[in-house]
Amino acid sequence: MNIFLIGYRCTGKTSVGIVLSKKLGFTFVDADERLMRKEGKTIAVMVAERGWDYFRLREKETLKSIGALDGQVIATGGGVILDPGNVATMKSCGRLIWLRAGPETIRERMLKDDLTDRQRPALTTRGAVNEIASTLKDRTAYYQAAMDFWVDTDGLSIEDICGMIVKRLKEIDAGDE
Repeated sequence: MNIFLIGYRCTGKTSVGIVLSKKLGFTFVDADERLMRKEGKTIAVMVAERGWDYFRLREKETLKSIGALDGQVIATGGGVILDPGNVATMKSCGRLIWLRAGPETIRERMLKDDLTDRQRPALTTRGAVNEIASTLKDRTAYYQAAMDFWVDTDGLSIEDICGMIVKRLKEIDAGDE
């Protein structure tokens, strides 16, 4: 089984994933990092050079190859849930945990994150920081439909978030027996 962390940009998928993987004895994989390494360029460059469709196709291929293995905590890209095939791939080999954060928390984290400008292309013409509320609204139904459960990350430490996830996973596993 794998654990897929889904959610909007800067909701904690990578930070939580690193710590959670250690707590579970799993391998940590950042799907976007894996894709960028394979392509030899950032997502922003891929999108600028080849467009969103090209990036989404490469994202789908990367997700399938990652999902072929077991015992991983995988930080996914924020838009991975837009493709029903991606959701099916993740559900077939793991649990999906939606890490949520409010628009202000995301904005603060994006402004502090040096990767925002270099690696995260804007999703609309308004720019990465100004598009948060509308993109969250557009994607909420996708995250809800895909998730096994969610955790709000606003104001919580990574340790607290991981503790909540581990507890919930144990509850789910106990219910499966």
